[in-house]
Amino acid sequence: MGEKYAPVNVDCINPFLTAAVNVFQTMLSCELKRGKPYLHDGGQPAHEVSGVIGLSGKAVGTVVMSVGRDVAMKATEVMLGEAPPDMNADVADTVGELTNMIAGSAKAQLAQFEMSISLPSVIMGRHHTVMFPTDTKPINIPFDSAWGPVCVQVGLYEKCE
Repeated sequence: MGEKYAPVNVDCINPFLTAAVNVFQTMLSCELKRGKPYLHDGGQPAHEVSGVIGLSGKAVGTVVMSVGRDVAMKATEVMLGEAPPDMNADVADTVGELTNMIAGSAKAQLAQFEMSISLPSVIMGRHHTVMFPTDTKPINIPFDSAWGPVCVQVGLYEKCE
């Protein structure tokens, strides 16, 4: 039989919220203002560029940072010191690195789960879908910024003993 999992306490979402705010402030000098978290409805990410990272250990799951084109382009400009000419590999690398920093920072705050994080994958394009495991009910944490909206989705389950 497969291993059993249970949703983590909702308080385990707070490290992802804090990490997103801190990473955007520290790395990009961009203030994020949090909106009201809500359960993901299984549809498409809110925005056209998504960084995706898997988590494994005593808790397993997926973290998705979804941003619009304007946020992705501006973040890349700030990180690289010049504006990218279009939605290119530099933009994908920037979104992947920001997602990695958010997941890594949150992982450090959730040491009790002894998690490892995967390398980030980045999906670009309108109307893409990031599928979470069937029984997973990810929580979306929406943010507003001067550059546009940002959303962090967290689907995290703890292994049952």
